[in-house]
This record gives sequence, structure tokens and C-alpha cells, in this order.
Amino acid sequence: MLMPSIFRENLFDDFFDDFYRPAVKRVPRQEERPMQPVMPTDVKETETGYELAINLPGYKKEDVKAELKDGYMTITATTKKNNDQKNEEGRYIRRERYVGSCSRTFYVGEAVTEEDIHAKFEDGILTITVPKKELQPQVEEKKFISIQ
Repeated sequence: MLMPSIFRENLFDDFFDDFYRPAVKRVPRQEERPMQPVMPTDVKETETGYELAINLPGYKKEDVKAELKDGYMTITATTKKNNDQKNEEGRYIRRERYVGSCSRTFYVGEAVTEEDIHAKFEDGILTITVPKKELQPQVEEKKFISIQ
């Protein structure tokens, strides 16, 4: 964008980054960088249903939960990492912590139950099998009103 930003040190940085130095490779700012996909998922349709392959590298099986409610399946993954390093006297040299979670929701249909869905977590990939089911229409009862 050619509009100057008032929040940077130099009022004309935006203009000269794109116009004055076109041969220099410009590093994109944070807001221009593409977002990393959250829980990248491959969905494959089979004759009997759907197979979902969700990439969750760095997560453990106990960190992943799946919930089915009102026809929506929600997958949630939470992780906590703590990298403490101490020297010989027991003082910290470095402490790094990371806590993160992500979730994704898929509509699977109201006719699908928890028993119909099968999930397996192996090598950082959660594989879920969801059958194709259609909601059976309820048979309407005829209710007559008595006329006197």
C-alpha cells in the first residue's frame, strides 16, 4: 500500500520500501505475512463416509480431545512445554515456556453418534472416520380432533 504509516519511525518508509528500492528483497511486515494454517486437515470421501487426517505435530494423544454436540464435531488440542535449564548451583540459565491450544469444528450431521465415529492418533496425525448418515424423517402421527 502506498499510504504512509504514522506509527513507524519514518513517515515515508512504506512509500520508499516499494518504490525507491525495488531490487532489494523486502521483508514483509507482520500484518502482511500469511497466517499459518491451524490444524491443517485433509478430508477424503469414501463410499461409506469421510476420512479426516488432521496434522498435529508436537501434540501427544492425551492432549487431543474430540467432542460431538448437535451434529458438530469439535477437535481441541492443547500443549504445555517447559524448557528449564539450570547450572551446577541450581540457578536458572534459561527458562522458556509455551502454552498453546487450537480447535476446529466440522459439521458431521445430527444423525451421527459418538459410537459411529472412530479416531486414531499416530505419529502426530489424528485420523477420524465419520460415516455418511442421513437423518431419518420422523413419521408424522395424524391427530384428529373430535367434532361434536
